[in-house]
Amino acid sequence: MTAASPGPAFSVHDIPFSTHGSWFGISPVVAEQTYAEDLHLVSHQNGMHAVLRLVPLDTATGDRAAARVEATPGLLSWIHPGGRIDLAYESPDTVRLRGTGIGLRVAAAAQALTPFSGTYFFPEPVSGGYVFTSYETGRRYGITVLSGTVSDVSGAQALGSGDRGVTVTAEDGGVWEIAVEEYETGRRPYVSSAAFGKVAEAARNSFADFVDAVAPWRSSATPAAELAAYVVWSATVRPAGLVTRPAVLMSKHWMDKVWSWDHCFNALALAPGCPELAWDQFALPFDHQDRSGALPDSVTHSEVLHNFVKPPIHGWALRRLRGRLPEPLSQAQLAVTYDRLERWTDFWLTTRRTPGAALPHYQHGNDSGWDNATTFDPERVVVTADLASFLILQLRELADLAAELGRTDDSLRWTHTADATQAALLDRLWTGERFVARGAGHENTWSSSSLLDLMPIALGEQLPEDVAGVLADRIETHLTPYGLATELPTSPHYLADGYWRGPIWAPATVLVEDGLRRAGHHRLADDISARFRALCEAHGFAENFDALTGTGLRDRAYTWTASSYLLLAEAHVRGGDH
Repeated sequence: MTAASPGPAFSVHDIPFSTHGSWFGISPVVAEQTYAEDLHLVSHQNGMHAVLRLVPLDTATGDRAAARVEATPGLLSWIHPGGRIDLAYESPDTVRLRGTGIGLRVAAAAQALTPFSGTYFFPEPVSGGYVFTSYETGRRYGITVLSGTVSDVSGAQALGSGDRGVTVTAEDGGVWEIAVEEYETGRRPYVSSAAFGKVAEAARNSFADFVDAVAPWRSSATPAAELAAYVVWSATVRPAGLVTRPAVLMSKHWMDKVWSWDHCFNALALAPGCPELAWDQFALPFDHQDRSGALPDSVTHSEVLHNFVKPPIHGWALRRLRGRLPEPLSQAQLAVTYDRLERWTDFWLTTRRTPGAALPHYQHGNDSGWDNATTFDPERVVVTADLASFLILQLRELADLAAELGRTDDSLRWTHTADATQAALLDRLWTGERFVARGAGHENTWSSSSLLDLMPIALGEQLPEDVAGVLADRIETHLTPYGLATELPTSPHYLADGYWRGPIWAPATVLVEDGLRRAGHHRLADDISARFRALCEAHGFAENFDALTGTGLRDRAYTWTASSYLLLAEAHVRGGDH
């Protein structure tokens, strides 16, 4: 059997080192836009919390060793002229560390301990190991020394402020090794089940199996495919807390949630190779629908937020997802999905349409997913063309689902509502030259230089040909050498790092590219795909990108960016059409 490739090298400054299923990663990123000197064990249970600081030590001086950090999907290493330390995941809740020539200090990240915050540290008399208990995560972190010497223990059982931790070293030429476990209240003493080399090999093979499933089509023409797969694989967590299914978080940096439109792009990328995981991604927010049928804004380990919603792209996503799954959904799955999508659609048709109105409205830019787009500058409670377009696609998907389930009357009703909504979109918001926005409570309209105003291209072949042509021409004006700017670069409101007021975003790229292709504008769709793929290959998988330089912005390990790359790269390899 051929040994699995170590996989792509990456910087832990940009992408945390983690494994599929784990709720923690190893990273210098300890809070939003905050980078520590040392790597930390950072947990995402009860929020993002740096729990343990991992400090390589010069055993001769006891000082911090200035080690170089290297990472591949299965192995993280500190490299120093005097030696090295290696770290690998043995399981989603356990890492093994092995060192020679240099030592390691494992210390509480927080110095202060109060009755309600911080980390308490003590020797564990049953196992002979050491335990850190974290108020912030509500979890314990056990340290078991497998070989080597404990050269220092400080802060054991101490209250108040102070340094807490344990230092592990080995005699000259010797090897030390420890296990670090994240668990709840109690656990049997750790027993080593495999040599370190086997642990690292198993971790490497696990990722290799995943990337072979998700991107079997990869080639030299898609050089970022393996790293994109790693971003998705390593950001996946097992069910825990309020996360009801295996879930791909947006990131194991500070964007450590599942938002109710981000999940669709991850589901699409996973569908052919990991269909069960893909279906879990699509279904997870629907597990938390409220009484009105609304999806939550976001879901994470200990929090479900309902203060905003996200746009109803789920009909569009479901149609594509069903086309990408290797097996059709069962009748039972179709029925459950229909009922959930019906409730989500009814939310927009009832609570988000003013009396007598044909079109729904957003209550804030956050509802659109384009939080601060210039479309929302005049007002926030707004009827927009993108919302109507997504709802039309969802209504037509409901009509098709109803027909498959033998609900003929429902199918006719949804088709009629879709036709009426599309007629209202063109009558109320199309001027003949552009789509405008309208205040939900009055007749005033306005337009902007935001790409959001052009998102009705998502209707694709359902648009009148002349309307699609105008939209395509306007979309092309947003195209920079790196992709689609979300605000025209010539606009006075353009900001290089302005969130949705300029930077390039993956979901807008995928939705526009798909709509253009379905509307017959293949040249422009190909160009958009090629530029976005090249952007990711050069600058990684950031939350968004400077539209004029390509520089990655904000969170640098964003899964919907990685998934969008995988979608476009696969389509490119397979011939362009989805």
